[in-house]
Amino acid sequence: MVQNIKETIKNTKKHLRKQALHTILEQFDHHVMRLSKTDRRAKYDKMKQNPYSFFRGSTYLFYYDVTKIPFSHHTDENKPTWIMGDLHFDNFSGFQNENQDIVFDVDDFDEGYVGSYLYDVLRMVVSIRLLANQQGFIEEDQDSLVKTYLKTYYKQLKKFAEGEKNPVTTKYTTDNTKGPINKTLKKLEERKASHELDKQTTVDENGERKFNRENTKLGAVSNNEYREICKVWNQYIESLSEKTFQGIDHYVIKDIVKKNGAGIGSTGLKRFYILIEGQHDNEHHDDIILEAKEARTPVPGYFCPYNEEFWNTFNHQGKRVITTQQAMHHEADPYLGYFTMQNREFYVRERSPYEKDIKEKDLQEFKDVKQTIKTMAKISAKIHARADEDIKHGLLDYHSEKEILKAIGEDKDGFKKEMITWSKFYQERVEEDYLLFNEWLEEYFYKKKN
Repeated sequence: MVQNIKETIKNTKKHLRKQALHTILEQFDHHVMRLSKTDRRAKYDKMKQNPYSFFRGSTYLFYYDVTKIPFSHHTDENKPTWIMGDLHFDNFSGFQNENQDIVFDVDDFDEGYVGSYLYDVLRMVVSIRLLANQQGFIEEDQDSLVKTYLKTYYKQLKKFAEGEKNPVTTKYTTDNTKGPINKTLKKLEERKASHELDKQTTVDENGERKFNRENTKLGAVSNNEYREICKVWNQYIESLSEKTFQGIDHYVIKDIVKKNGAGIGSTGLKRFYILIEGQHDNEHHDDIILEAKEARTPVPGYFCPYNEEFWNTFNHQGKRVITTQQAMHHEADPYLGYFTMQNREFYVRERSPYEKDIKEKDLQEFKDVKQTIKTMAKISAKIHARADEDIKHGLLDYHSEKEILKAIGEDKDGFKKEMITWSKFYQERVEEDYLLFNEWLEEYFYKKKN
């Protein structure tokens, strides 16, 4: 009898969580995102690789859970800041900024929104644990890494609030980084400016550059898609910043292809590579590859408090994505813009030849991971504090770093303790959900006919 009760309790708990998982996957991937069965299968094949991949692909499950928990250190609902919305270890990389500096910073703004800074922090500390566990670090080491992130994040915010550092001019280069980040940036500095063009394009017998159709990651666009992009291209040109606009001839389209494959969360979104003339005095800027990517409503928007002013200002999702990037980067991509095509909203950015992620093989030693996390924590503080720039645009009329420090208050040790305890709990939740997800795939999704 006792054994039956135990089994009933365990099975009921498991059943309820699996039902929640089922409901959320069906609601977002099927009804909201309207992904095809093929796209869903591609996405889930990536998610089932390991718990960290599952975490990266289930942002909506994360917000469904965390927005129900009354954490002690949220900022006031009336004092939100720009959040990246999907801050995790793999959304940082090395790249070249507008001034041709090779920098390390955040690199994915699809889920950008205004809300409590704590959602970015929560998502980041869980990702640290999951990655560290994947790399073979014990729980004590994981605790230490999370503590390092929180301590450094807090200290950097204080420096911004007290005027010791300026979030608008702060950047991370080979001069002020160590370990794997420094190694990544140095390798980028050695890269040719023609790296991306050499990889993605060929020059025909007439000297005309076109995309390389033999590249399996690139696919042909239909005649209709090509015409539609050309038809709406003026929308993109009109959305460009006057400060960085380089003349109409610079943006003439030479070729267009589809980009096959995507990150886990971007599966099913339309992406195009667009080759433009790029006429410029600098020969390295003759022919430029731009990426146009479909933008959807950010996941935090479904769960965070509704912000009427935000949605009135950012009624175009492409505009929202590029504004998030402009708010968070010191020197933003000069090709940022947006357009609408066939009722789908897109944002545009340069496909830079200077872009590189940290290699997992460079994260084997605890010291290397700790150095990397310290810099990521400083960048996290920077992107939140940089929202100050929007004071002059009217969206935020207060200093974000001061509001965040006010939310943490004098209880910084309590803040760290809550985040460490919670991140350990949610890491275990993710690992349990990962197993349920794989069961759900076998029991339901793979057997589903439509």
